[in-house]
Amino acid sequence: MLTLAIDTSSRTGSAALLSDKRVMAEFSYRTDAHHAATILLSIQRVLDFCELKVKDIDLIALTTGPGSFTGLRVGLSTVKGLALPFRTPVAGISTLEALAYNATPSRVDICPLLDAKKNEVYTALYKTGANGLPEPKEFERVTEPLGFISRLSEDVLFLGDGVQKYADIIEESCPVKAYFAPEHLQFIRASAIGLLGIEKFNRAQTVNILTFIPQYLRLSQAEMNLTD
Repeated sequence: MLTLAIDTSSRTGSAALLSDKRVMAEFSYRTDAHHAATILLSIQRVLDFCELKVKDIDLIALTTGPGSFTGLRVGLSTVKGLALPFRTPVAGISTLEALAYNATPSRVDICPLLDAKKNEVYTALYKTGANGLPEPKEFERVTEPLGFISRLSEDVLFLGDGVQKYADIIEESCPVKAYFAPEHLQFIRASAIGLLGIEKFNRAQTVNILTFIPQYLRLSQAEMNLTD
């Protein structure tokens, strides 16, 4: 089975192509531009490297949030354009779960932190399950980092773009031993999304790409303005 996986949920982006569970090609980048200008080029790059076409793909996996509102919408619209003409099944993967997968297997809890702006983070807490995949211990949320970090009760490994921004809070307020993932594990990898997507596909947990809505976790600024 050939799986195409993409991520556009943050300032980094990634595209990967997998044959069964073997990573054939992966391209990751960091940009201040909109993903609309880069993700299609990244997808084409991995397809060209593997001498494949979109019609050859058996499954598409993408991050479904939380993350950048604009980035998630770009990812969703991109996948719609790729999947609908060929009726390719689509698997949606939590951004935080995909990031936590970078740290498995881990003997300590795993805490992905994504910068949500407004002095908040998107976060959750995972442990390594018996199958080697991230298993949730605390549900996904958007929150101020101090309150979440200060009540952790077991040693934990932190990773994500919120780590650098809130490193001082982690070091000063974490009541247990805090570990930090190395730089190359701090961003979301499309290969991880692909592997998690294959697991979902095998459990018949695909999404209806026509009706699917990203998991934003909070209202957009425009929506908040309407409620004021």
